[in-house]
Amino acid sequence: MSYREGYISKIATNYNQDNGLDFSQVTSDELNQLWLETLQNGMHGLCFSMYEDGQQPGDIITEAQVIRRIQIIKPYTKWVRSFSCTEGNEHVPRIAKSNGLKTMVGAWLSDDMELNEVEIEGLIQLAREGCVDIAAVGNEVLYRNELDEEQLLGYMHRVKEAMPDIPVGYVDAYYEFTNHPRIVEASDVILSNCYPFWEGCPQEYSLNHMQQMYGQAIDAAKGKKVIITETGWPSEGGSFEGSHSSAENAMKYFVNTQLWSAKDDIEVFYFSSFDESWKTGDEGDVGAYWGLWDKHEKLKF
Repeated sequence: MSYREGYISKIATNYNQDNGLDFSQVTSDELNQLWLETLQNGMHGLCFSMYEDGQQPGDIITEAQVIRRIQIIKPYTKWVRSFSCTEGNEHVPRIAKSNGLKTMVGAWLSDDMELNEVEIEGLIQLAREGCVDIAAVGNEVLYRNELDEEQLLGYMHRVKEAMPDIPVGYVDAYYEFTNHPRIVEASDVILSNCYPFWEGCPQEYSLNHMQQMYGQAIDAAKGKKVIITETGWPSEGGSFEGSHSSAENAMKYFVNTQLWSAKDDIEVFYFSSFDESWKTGDEGDVGAYWGLWDKHEKLKF
């Protein structure tokens, strides 16, 4: 039984399997309260945001900063996902485990082969310390065309040999697993990013679109478990085709995602915990507003 089943049953009487909740009769105040209650009732997983305002990848993050942020999010999630094993990111799984959370630990891979070695060795070391529950070898490196399939498979096999008792996978956009059946074969678990926002989907159709993304990953997985490793909606910053960022849309998307994942027993890591200003360089204005907490570590709504 889901640990949220009692709560879900109270609010889901107008829940539609494809489109989620009917928000047409929900006031702004009621939506705010529904978002907060959904958050307080917990989620499977949360992507960990490392960087305070003014920080960016390449900066060394202190253990104290990670401790503070883990303690903020731990009442709301069972799992934490980290993205790297260097520059202070290695603190995340250690501190998460010490706070009773499970961990999906990522090695950040790119076309920098020397750094890849440091990342892979860091991931293996964390596994030896008992800090890794699922190992994610790379994140969207095929999508970015920074490694080819053979190179990625080499890293995956190396990690699997070093940690035979820990599930190992690779994170990428859902459709990349259709394109790369050898990656599926090498994976113990399929780690799929699903973003209706970045496919220009209007919010009112976004849940159904995410279900289709998940379904494609399920088809590609050939019976292996699929985890949604990232999904979310920005609270401000503009639009992308038919997708519009707003506080209202972000709240609706979060509520529907958590309802669907609980009702259908789907493991989802929501993106993300805190707003991070540095992300505007890659994603434009919306990049800074994916968090459930703002850049000052305050709940948004």
